[in-house]
Amino acid sequence: MKIIAFGASTSKKSINKALAQFTATLVPGAEIEVLDLRDYDLPIFNTDLEQEIGLPPAARAFFDKIGSAEGVIVSFAEHNGSYSAAYKNLFDWASRIDQKVYQNKPAVFLSTSPGPGGAGSVLASAKGSAGFFGADLRAAVSVPSFHDVFDAATGHITEKDALKDLTAAAEALALQEVA
Repeated sequence: MKIIAFGASTSKKSINKALAQFTATLVPGAEIEVLDLRDYDLPIFNTDLEQEIGLPPAARAFFDKIGSAEGVIVSFAEHNGSYSAAYKNLFDWASRIDQKVYQNKPAVFLSTSPGPGGAGSVLASAKGSAGFFGADLRAAVSVPSFHDVFDAATGHITEKDALKDLTAAAEALALQEVA
């Protein structure tokens, strides 16, 4: 199963990217590609600019990466209670190709933060709109206090309840629906 995983952040040391990457390793038999949102530099979306320049190649490249996957893992960074500006901008451009940005792919949505809230506000927003944007949402997990539960040296979650929740989410992603 080919998994596209990314943190919805452009930080070089993104804890959300680390969480998405770790969770992807829990998907049984996964072939993993981790995206870096810094590779999708785009001007700020607006319809006037879209009419002027058309669709930027980076938006098409991101959309095509999602299309190439059999599953998607996104870990949402929370900036002031909402999506990071970089992710929201990329998502807005990609939605001009097709509103169903996630292209009906099985998905796991995650979030984390250094504090006890675990970026729960942005995760709630993402969960609420998942179906509208073509995500077959299989699971959603918030991991609070990331630096307390993640071993940076090994790249693994060490706290047993968080590990249990992430493992269940990864396994749910891999389940094929029975017709």
